[in-house]
Amino acid sequence: MSGLIDQLQPQTPTADERPRVIEVHSEETGEVIDALSSETRRKILEALFEEPTTPSVLSTHLDTSVQNVHYHLSALQEAELVESIDVRYSEKGNEMSVYAPANDPIVLVGDGERRTRVRQSITDLVAGIGVLALAALFVQWGAERLLRTPVGGGAIEPASWNPSAGPGEAVGWFVFDVVEPGVLFFFGCLLAVALAARAFD
Repeated sequence: MSGLIDQLQPQTPTADERPRVIEVHSEETGEVIDALSSETRRKILEALFEEPTTPSVLSTHLDTSVQNVHYHLSALQEAELVESIDVRYSEKGNEMSVYAPANDPIVLVGDGERRTRVRQSITDLVAGIGVLALAALFVQWGAERLLRTPVGGGAIEPASWNPSAGPGEAVGWFVFDVVEPGVLFFFGCLLAVALAARAFD
Protein backbone atom coordinates (compact mmCIF):
# COMPACT_ATOMS: atom_id res chain seq x y z
CA MET A 1 0.00 0.00 0.00
CA SER A 2 2.76 2.42 0.92
CA GLY A 3 4.47 1.66 -2.38
CA LEU A 4 1.32 2.69 -4.27
CA ILE A 5 1.02 5.91 -2.24
CA ASP A 6 4.67 6.71 -2.93
CA GLN A 7 4.13 6.16 -6.66
CA LEU A 8 1.07 8.41 -6.77
CA GLN A 9 2.77 11.28 -4.97
CA PRO A 10 5.07 13.58 -6.93
CA GLN A 11 8.80 13.09 -6.52
CA THR A 12 10.37 15.05 -3.70
CA PRO A 13 12.23 18.07 -5.05
CA THR A 14 15.86 18.45 -4.11
CA ALA A 15 17.24 21.32 -2.08
CA ASP A 16 18.68 24.30 -3.88
CA GLU A 17 22.43 24.13 -4.10
CA ARG A 18 22.97 27.69 -2.93
CA PRO A 19 26.24 28.44 -1.18
CA ARG A 20 26.04 29.98 2.28
CA VAL A 21 29.13 31.97 3.18
CA ILE A 22 29.39 33.23 6.76
CA GLU A 23 32.06 35.10 8.67
CA VAL A 24 33.77 33.33 11.57
CA HIS A 25 33.17 36.18 14.06
CA SER A 26 29.48 36.77 13.18
CA GLU A 27 26.51 35.94 15.40
CA GLU A 28 25.19 33.76 12.57
CA THR A 29 28.27 31.51 12.86
CA GLY A 30 27.65 31.06 16.58
CA GLU A 31 24.08 29.92 15.88
CA VAL A 32 25.28 27.45 13.23
CA ILE A 33 27.99 26.01 15.49
CA ASP A 34 25.55 25.74 18.43
CA ALA A 35 23.02 23.96 16.22
CA LEU A 36 25.66 21.48 15.02
CA SER A 37 27.06 20.82 18.50
CA SER A 38 24.54 17.97 18.86
CA GLU A 39 25.55 14.65 17.29
CA THR A 40 21.89 13.86 16.53
CA ARG A 41 21.52 17.12 14.58
CA ARG A 42 24.66 16.39 12.61
CA LYS A 43 23.30 12.92 11.77
CA ILE A 44 19.97 14.45 10.70
CA LEU A 45 21.72 16.98 8.47
CA GLU A 46 23.94 14.27 6.99
CA ALA A 47 20.88 12.12 6.23
CA LEU A 48 19.12 15.09 4.59
CA PHE A 49 22.16 15.77 2.39
CA GLU A 50 21.82 12.19 1.13
CA GLU A 51 18.09 12.55 0.46
CA PRO A 52 15.39 15.04 1.54
CA THR A 53 12.83 13.20 3.69
CA THR A 54 10.20 13.36 6.43
CA PRO A 55 10.70 13.32 10.22
CA SER A 56 9.16 9.84 10.46
CA VAL A 57 11.69 8.41 8.00
CA LEU A 58 14.48 10.19 9.89
CA SER A 59 13.26 8.72 13.19
CA THR A 60 13.44 5.20 11.74
CA HIS A 61 16.85 5.87 10.20
CA LEU A 62 18.27 7.27 13.47
CA ASP A 63 16.38 4.86 15.75
CA THR A 64 14.81 7.65 17.80
CA SER A 65 11.33 9.09 18.34
CA VAL A 66 9.57 11.39 15.87
CA GLN A 67 9.22 13.96 18.67
CA ASN A 68 13.00 13.96 19.18
CA VAL A 69 13.55 14.44 15.44
CA HIS A 70 11.08 17.36 15.41
CA TYR A 71 12.93 18.94 18.34
CA HIS A 72 16.29 18.75 16.55
CA LEU A 73 14.81 19.83 13.19
CA SER A 74 13.39 22.91 14.90
CA ALA A 75 16.86 23.86 16.15
CA LEU A 76 18.35 23.27 12.69
CA GLN A 77 15.63 25.42 11.12
CA GLU A 78 16.28 28.27 13.57
CA ALA A 79 19.94 28.22 12.48
CA GLU A 80 18.71 28.17 8.82
CA LEU A 81 20.48 24.87 8.15
CA VAL A 82 17.38 22.97 7.01
CA GLU A 83 14.08 23.95 5.45
CA SER A 84 10.76 22.37 4.54
CA ILE A 85 10.68 21.92 0.77
CA ASP A 86 7.61 19.77 0.18
CA VAL A 87 4.58 18.06 1.75
CA ARG A 88 3.86 14.33 1.59
CA TYR A 89 0.90 12.30 2.86
CA SER A 90 1.03 9.21 5.03
CA GLU A 91 -1.13 6.11 4.50
CA LYS A 92 -3.62 7.61 6.96
CA GLY A 93 -3.73 10.87 4.99
CA ASN A 94 -1.71 12.88 7.49
CA GLU A 95 0.31 15.76 6.09
CA MET A 96 4.09 15.43 6.58
CA SER A 97 6.74 18.04 5.78
CA VAL A 98 9.76 17.00 3.74
CA TYR A 99 13.01 18.57 4.94
CA ALA A 100 16.24 19.26 3.09
CA PRO A 101 19.45 21.22 3.71
CA ALA A 102 18.87 24.94 3.20
CA ASN A 103 22.32 25.45 1.70
CA ASP A 104 25.04 23.46 0.05
CA PRO A 105 27.89 24.17 0.64
CA ILE A 106 28.30 26.09 3.90
CA VAL A 107 31.59 28.00 4.00
CA LEU A 108 33.23 29.86 6.90
CA VAL A 109 35.46 32.81 5.99
CA GLY A 110 37.74 34.95 8.14
CA ASP A 111 36.40 38.38 7.18
CA GLY A 112 33.67 40.24 5.33
CA GLU A 113 35.84 41.16 2.35
CA ARG A 114 36.37 37.52 1.46
CA ARG A 115 32.72 36.64 1.95
CA THR A 116 31.53 38.19 -1.33
CA ARG A 117 34.50 36.84 -3.30
CA VAL A 118 34.08 33.30 -1.95
CA ARG A 119 30.33 33.29 -2.64
CA GLN A 120 30.93 34.55 -6.20
CA SER A 121 33.69 31.97 -6.76
CA ILE A 122 31.44 29.12 -5.65
CA THR A 123 28.57 30.40 -7.81
CA ASP A 124 30.89 30.70 -10.82
CA LEU A 125 32.24 27.19 -10.24
CA VAL A 126 28.77 25.64 -10.08
CA ALA A 127 27.69 27.57 -13.20
CA GLY A 128 30.86 26.54 -15.04
CA ILE A 129 30.33 22.86 -14.25
CA GLY A 130 26.72 23.17 -15.43
CA VAL A 131 27.82 24.68 -18.76
CA LEU A 132 30.48 21.98 -19.11
CA ALA A 133 27.87 19.27 -18.45
CA LEU A 134 25.62 20.72 -21.17
CA ALA A 135 28.55 20.80 -23.60
CA ALA A 136 29.32 17.16 -22.74
CA LEU A 137 25.70 16.21 -23.51
CA PHE A 138 26.00 17.98 -26.86
CA VAL A 139 29.26 16.12 -27.63
CA GLN A 140 27.58 12.81 -26.70
CA TRP A 141 24.57 13.60 -28.89
CA GLY A 142 26.83 14.58 -31.81
CA ALA A 143 28.94 11.43 -31.50
CA GLU A 144 25.87 9.18 -31.38
CA ARG A 145 24.35 10.96 -34.36
CA LEU A 146 27.60 10.55 -36.30
CA LEU A 147 27.60 6.82 -35.55
CA ARG A 148 24.04 6.44 -36.80
CA THR A 149 24.51 8.50 -39.99
CA PRO A 150 24.60 6.18 -43.02
CA VAL A 151 27.85 6.39 -44.95
CA GLY A 152 28.00 4.40 -48.18
CA GLY A 153 25.08 2.12 -47.37
CA GLY A 154 25.44 1.66 -43.61
CA ALA A 155 25.99 3.47 -40.34
CA ILE A 156 29.47 3.80 -38.94
CA GLU A 157 30.01 1.16 -36.28
CA PRO A 158 32.17 1.65 -33.21
CA ALA A 159 35.51 -0.08 -33.47
CA SER A 160 35.80 -3.41 -31.67
CA TRP A 161 38.88 -4.41 -29.73
CA ASN A 162 41.56 -6.13 -31.76
CA PRO A 163 44.98 -6.74 -30.17
CA SER A 164 46.67 -6.17 -33.53
CA ALA A 165 44.77 -2.92 -34.19
CA GLY A 166 46.68 0.25 -34.92
CA PRO A 167 46.71 3.27 -32.59
CA GLY A 168 43.78 4.95 -34.38
CA GLU A 169 41.54 1.92 -34.05
CA ALA A 170 42.53 1.45 -30.40
CA VAL A 171 41.62 5.08 -29.63
CA GLY A 172 38.28 4.66 -31.44
CA TRP A 173 37.54 1.51 -29.46
CA PHE A 174 38.42 3.24 -26.18
CA VAL A 175 36.35 6.39 -26.90
CA PHE A 176 33.21 4.65 -28.17
CA ASP A 177 33.17 1.28 -26.39
CA VAL A 178 34.93 1.82 -23.05
CA VAL A 179 34.19 5.48 -22.23
CA GLU A 180 31.33 7.49 -23.70
CA PRO A 181 32.51 10.55 -25.72
CA GLY A 182 30.51 12.98 -23.57
CA VAL A 183 31.98 11.58 -20.34
CA LEU A 184 35.48 11.67 -21.80
CA PHE A 185 34.96 15.29 -22.91
CA PHE A 186 33.60 16.34 -19.48
CA PHE A 187 36.44 14.84 -17.44
CA GLY A 188 39.05 15.90 -20.01
CA CYS A 189 37.90 19.52 -19.66
CA LEU A 190 37.89 19.27 -15.84
CA LEU A 191 41.45 17.93 -15.96
CA ALA A 192 42.54 20.73 -18.33
CA VAL A 193 40.99 23.37 -16.03
CA ALA A 194 42.62 21.81 -12.95
CA LEU A 195 46.05 21.77 -14.66
CA ALA A 196 45.62 25.37 -15.84
CA ALA A 197 44.61 26.51 -12.33
CA ARG A 198 47.62 24.74 -10.87
CA ALA A 199 49.93 26.39 -13.36
CA PHE A 200 48.70 29.85 -12.27
CA ASP A 201 49.20 29.11 -8.54
